[in-house]
Amino acid sequence: MFFVRTANDRDVEPLRALLTQSFHATYDRFYGPAKVAELIAAWHSPAEIKRRIHVKGGEYLVADDGKRIGGMAFAAISEKLTKTAILHQLYVHPDHQRQGIGRDLFAEIETCFPDAEILRLEVEPQNAGAIAFYEAHDFVEVDRTKNCGCPDSGIEAVIMEKPLK
Repeated sequence: MFFVRTANDRDVEPLRALLTQSFHATYDRFYGPAKVAELIAAWHSPAEIKRRIHVKGGEYLVADDGKRIGGMAFAAISEKLTKTAILHQLYVHPDHQRQGIGRDLFAEIETCFPDAEILRLEVEPQNAGAIAFYEAHDFVEVDRTKNCGCPDSGIEAVIMEKPLK
């Protein structure tokens, strides 16, 4: 059984391993392994994971069973959008999907931003499983971007939102 808790610095390497496996399992079919490896190096370096764990106005959660991390979620208050929290990441290890870990992480992340009125995220348009998960949690498509994750990424994404209040 996995329990949701706040991430700490001891989690950096297990998180990097989880994100590497999850990213390849999810995105290799869309972008190819070489591009995914490039994204992992840029977005999931130990320094970047540690930075996110400590980001002011953010919450970095892990689902932990005492032996391994089965999933993670990271969200933070938007610096640009009023009363909006951004769900930057929600990943479950491929071996532990469809066991409620994503649901539990999501339920906890929703409670972490009491002043936010909107939860927003970006998702790969071809990732039907993720889109269905978010739609099941009351998200709706509000826009699209050609630069998911960072300016000039060139990665398309569906922007989805959910009211929190």
